[in-house]
This record gives sequence, structure tokens and C-alpha cells, in this order.
Amino acid sequence: MAPDVLIILGSKSDAEVGKRAQEILKEFGVPHEMIVSSAHRTPEELQRLVRTTDAKVFIAIAGLSAALPGTIAANTTRPVVGVPVSGKVNLDAILSVTQMPPGVPVAAVGLDRGENAALLAVEILALGDEGLEKKLREHREAMKRWVHEDSKSLGE
Repeated sequence: MAPDVLIILGSKSDAEVGKRAQEILKEFGVPHEMIVSSAHRTPEELQRLVRTTDAKVFIAIAGLSAALPGTIAANTTRPVVGVPVSGKVNLDAILSVTQMPPGVPVAAVGLDRGENAALLAVEILALGDEGLEKKLREHREAMKRWVHEDSKSLGE
């Protein structure tokens, strides 16, 4: 079965952020795959992969110059969520993910926010899936309960 979400890491060192995305996708039961591919070191392979996969949403996780999300977005009409990785990040990396040229959109969800990238992917997929939409509503209710429990614990 083809993954609905393809997580592409710029290098193996980005895997920790990718694993946080995988945890959320597993929680929601979303088929996904995580691979390493580079916009700079394997550009032809990356372009071929992006153009031939059946994935509905891409999550691109990379540091340094972070050209990965833009390269993916330039080669597909499907949604791309970009996640710059801290520790490697510099201004160039942040701008590479957040400042795409007109016509090449990438949604940026914040430094190291693999979990937010996965939630955005789930929200996109839920547009055509009532089951996922229901799970998202349940997730939001759980977040409310966590906040209320945290507030109660302060009064003890």
C-alpha cells in the first residue's frame, strides 16, 4: 500500500524530528514512509521520487541550506510541509523553508516541529476522510483535558 504521507529527510541526522512526525501519523493511523533524499546530493533521484510517488502529502525535514522543501514543491502539485532543523539552522535555512517564490508554496510549521508537520498533513488528508476528521476532533478535546489537568495541578 502506498503511503499517504512521505517524510523526506535531508540526511539521517534529521531522523529525530522525523520520528516525532511518525509518532503522530501512527497515532492517527495514517500510512506513511520516511526516507533520506537530498536536494543537493541526489537531485535527480529526489525529483523522480516526487514525480512518481502516490503520496498525497510530503513532509520535508532538513537543516543547513534547507532547499529540500522547495525542490519537492517545485516538482509536485501536492502539499509540502517544511520543517527546518535546529542545531544546523542558520538564517539561510529558515528563509529557504519560509520564503518560497510565488507559485511554489511550502507550509512551514516551525523549527523541529515534526509533530506539527504531521498534524497539518492529517488535517489535509481529513478534508476527504470523515474518520480522520473525527480523530482530529478527539485529539483537540484531549488537548483541552491536558490543559485543564495542568491547571488543576497548580492549585494543589
